[in-house]
Amino acid sequence: MAGLTYLLPSQPIEDVEQYLRAGGGEGLRTARMMGPQTTMDEVADSGLRGRGGSGFPTARKWASVRDAGSGTVYVVANAAEGEPATFKDRSLIRRDPYRIVEGLAIAALAVGATEAFIATKRSFTRELGRLREAVDALTDIGLLEGLRVTVVEGPGEYLFGEEKALLEVVEGRDPLPRLLPPWQHGLFATVPIGWEAGSRSDDFPVSNPTLVNNVETLASVAHILARGALWFRSMGTVDSPGTLLVTVVGAVTHPGVMEVEMGTALDDVLGMCGGPLPDRRLVAALSGVSNQVLLAAEFDVPLTYEDMAARGTSLGAAGFAIYDDSADMVSVTREFSRFLAVESCGQCPACKSGSMAITERLAAIDDGRGTDADLGAIAASLRTVTDANRCYLGTEELNVVSSMLRAFPEAFAQRIEGVTGSSGAVLIPLVVDIADDGTVTYDERHATKLPDWTYVPSDPTR
Repeated sequence: MAGLTYLLPSQPIEDVEQYLRAGGGEGLRTARMMGPQTTMDEVADSGLRGRGGSGFPTARKWASVRDAGSGTVYVVANAAEGEPATFKDRSLIRRDPYRIVEGLAIAALAVGATEAFIATKRSFTRELGRLREAVDALTDIGLLEGLRVTVVEGPGEYLFGEEKALLEVVEGRDPLPRLLPPWQHGLFATVPIGWEAGSRSDDFPVSNPTLVNNVETLASVAHILARGALWFRSMGTVDSPGTLLVTVVGAVTHPGVMEVEMGTALDDVLGMCGGPLPDRRLVAALSGVSNQVLLAAEFDVPLTYEDMAARGTSLGAAGFAIYDDSADMVSVTREFSRFLAVESCGQCPACKSGSMAITERLAAIDDGRGTDADLGAIAASLRTVTDANRCYLGTEELNVVSSMLRAFPEAFAQRIEGVTGSSGAVLIPLVVDIADDGTVTYDERHATKLPDWTYVPSDPTR
């Protein structure tokens, strides 16, 4: 697949010597010459927005941590990629882990941190090796100048990637999202927080403000400091400058990860993937499990935060699951809902019980047992599933399920009327690996994951 290659070099950076020959370290050296404030100004001038899903302006996030208040400041690189249909962070780590560590050091300099962490999943064994190799090599040559960087291994749960839950994992606990954001209640915070009804987050004291950035964001920072804000703004659009790592899986000829300028139309990206499979017609795309479905008539949308929002959805982490006219969209909806119901941590009862109830009703419809009453019950649960949530998962359930019901009403009506769906199991597109030849491996075991995050025991007789 054709595309740009500054974040994703055409060949992996194999060692620190190759990294230095390719200009590695220039961004960090420039940041040290500039100093923290000018470094932050350069990132602000570039217009870089977070690539982890929210698209929040990177420099503004840095400033919120730097200016937050008392305690020790920390920086954390989020490499806990668990969004279905996404593989871009692991591709980046495999190709150039050094740039991630360099960007982490630049961020630490800007906000005044002397200790940093890179958090990823223990199942990402190849990526763990590459990250540790990069940290050790850059430490050994003195480039990090005393910044202590620790690589943290975490569990496979989806919520590990949520930034408040990520801090819990760094501290050695389960990925259960905290009440307060990292800039306010950061790593190893000791200041007690109020839990009484009516408490507001702005009433709580700040303790150990912590910056959490996605690894693609940090790698972009290293390039921006080496090449300048104007260079970065020469790509993309005014409001969404730079390039973007995009994952495409599902009903395309050549799935994979590519780097494109922001503002590239989704249609063009799908063209780079070879288009639909023979004799098939593309129907819909889901950008992870966080956002509303995008129908094929809208595939002309430019991949920017503002253009996706104008279509009623979001760019997220730019991971797209593509479905064609052979897909059973009722079963797809059921499986996306089931994924979120299983991965919900249970701290917010409305989220866990609501998403479980929605999934059960969708299963009844999908299995031919459903009635119009199930649709009514789903609608009622969708109205409350976001109540009192610590994270975005309940909203994800609302976004995905409600948009699928609106987009494919005939499919749900026909199933209730007794028309059977297409045969074959539907897997959530949770990517384990994408090989160089484009072969995608999905996590088939997730179909046996239970709501308490354990798994159905395997049958020893099979």
